[in-house]
Amino acid sequence: MWLWIVSSIAGSLLGAATTRWFKDTKAGVWCYKKYEAIAVWATDRYGIDILNKEDIAWRTKYPNVAKRTDELEERINFLELEIRRLQKGKGDGK
Repeated sequence: MWLWIVSSIAGSLLGAATTRWFKDTKAGVWCYKKYEAIAVWATDRYGIDILNKEDIAWRTKYPNVAKRTDELEERINFLELEIRRLQKGKGDGK
């Protein structure tokens, strides 16, 4: 049992170190860009957002806060549109 615990901890540390080193290499940068492009394609094509799991988990855990945040964002967007409309009308000499 101790061997299993030690080997899993060592494997995790080695994997984390390798990932940290790999992301700075040319191949790592290429792989991360390719992964991001695939994720964007999947989001556009199928509506699957694989890069935004934290947002989904947060919204599931706190639905009331998420609803309130969405309402506030909607209000902000509406007010920004109103400001633009008023500024546009003011610029026309009205």
